[in-house]
Amino acid sequence: MQMTQAAPLRSIDPARGEVVWEGPVATPAEVSAAVARARAAQPAWGARPLAERLAAARAFKAGLEVRADALAETISRETGKPRWEGKAEVASMIGKVEVSITAQAERAGEKHSALPFGEAVLRHRPHGVMAVLGPYNFPGHLPNGHIVPALIAGNAVVFKPSELTPAVGAAMAEVWAEAGLPEGVFNLVQGGRETGAALVAEDIDGLLFTGSGAAGAHFRRVFADRPHVILALELGGNNPLVVWPGAGDDLAEIASIVVQSAFITSGQRCSCARRLIVPEGAAGEAVVQAVAALAERLVIGAWDDNVEPFMGPLISDAAAEGARAAVAALVSQGAQVVRPFEGVAGRSAAFVTAGILDVTRVAVPDEEIFAPVLQVTRVADFDAAIRAANATRYGLSAGLVGGDDALWARFAAEIRAGVVNRNRPTTGAAGTAPFGGLGDSGNHRPGAYYAADYCAWPMASFEAASPAGNAATIARLLA
Repeated sequence: MQMTQAAPLRSIDPARGEVVWEGPVATPAEVSAAVARARAAQPAWGARPLAERLAAARAFKAGLEVRADALAETISRETGKPRWEGKAEVASMIGKVEVSITAQAERAGEKHSALPFGEAVLRHRPHGVMAVLGPYNFPGHLPNGHIVPALIAGNAVVFKPSELTPAVGAAMAEVWAEAGLPEGVFNLVQGGRETGAALVAEDIDGLLFTGSGAAGAHFRRVFADRPHVILALELGGNNPLVVWPGAGDDLAEIASIVVQSAFITSGQRCSCARRLIVPEGAAGEAVVQAVAALAERLVIGAWDDNVEPFMGPLISDAAAEGARAAVAALVSQGAQVVRPFEGVAGRSAAFVTAGILDVTRVAVPDEEIFAPVLQVTRVADFDAAIRAANATRYGLSAGLVGGDDALWARFAAEIRAGVVNRNRPTTGAAGTAPFGGLGDSGNHRPGAYYAADYCAWPMASFEAASPAGNAATIARLLA
């Protein structure tokens, strides 16, 4: 009987509908082989001196620097991001290497402390084989934030990029190959959900995942009976931004923070503000109108348009259609349209405008709409603002714009989120700080600087040069 060959995997430029990348989907047998290669290669890689592993990471960094322009273009074509965002993502990937090296030394290095009988030693050991599942919104930067610290720690990696951004994953694999990693230490498998499921079912020691809250909940269930597998989940959020303007606050500055929080990357950042909470009355209304006016001026276009856009398309026509359906459902439940969420004339179906809905006193679902959609809630006082901000099962990012020092102190003390900013966009996060959330936004294993924590396990030792002294201790206790 003749076997039917699986259809190839293709990624599509969402701005123009052109094929960006095409290649075979990894079969379950090929996924198993990749894990077996990683398992065979890991002990020798983990036993190498740290200096050699750091040298490989720095060679990867150098390769990124050489390929920076080409990789940025690949990111922009495959995701639809404007060129400036593609370049910024590659810069973050390059910067991640030295940040990861510093974090490893500080959080997962080796420490010796003198004791009367010898010393106490803290060492960190690699878990083994780490599976990394990448997202499409930052197809280079976010998986890179898992892969670099995992390899530095001495793990082997099997990486499956998002099926929507395989070209970026393939480019990353080429750079790692040129960095001189031993065979089997870094492995790439391409494919969709079935490929990911095959990888998760393998004998792995860790799953490092960035994606939706629903997918994270699925992985919690899958690994409930596999507690030996380290599970690091970096998930989405229904993030609140509280704006509490005071006398003299600049509405233009406030609107700029809100727009950057809600609409950057076409709303496709897990830390984007989804909910804008403002005071009832004239002050809150002025904020909403200023945000709507600025949103109206945003340039929307393809990554390589002559006039550089602020927003590109969503990742696909299907993603845009799903977002439109979610917005239509909110409107049917009573949400008032402040600024419509709609397509862009003369562009592909993946292009959408920045939408603003007033959902005050409307019972809307606690769901993340992964698109440039901002929901406005008006509240009577600051107590109500904090209650509204915390009224979510998620807890990734939050922000306060305006307000005096006393209000900020209350907000920082009472808000439940892993990234909490004041007078800065909710999307602002430093690679030198932890990044992660509470509730359905994560599992208490933040990434970024803290990725070193889940890439190695600590081993604590008491060590003495000889067994001398123990018999005397026992003799005293027996006397």
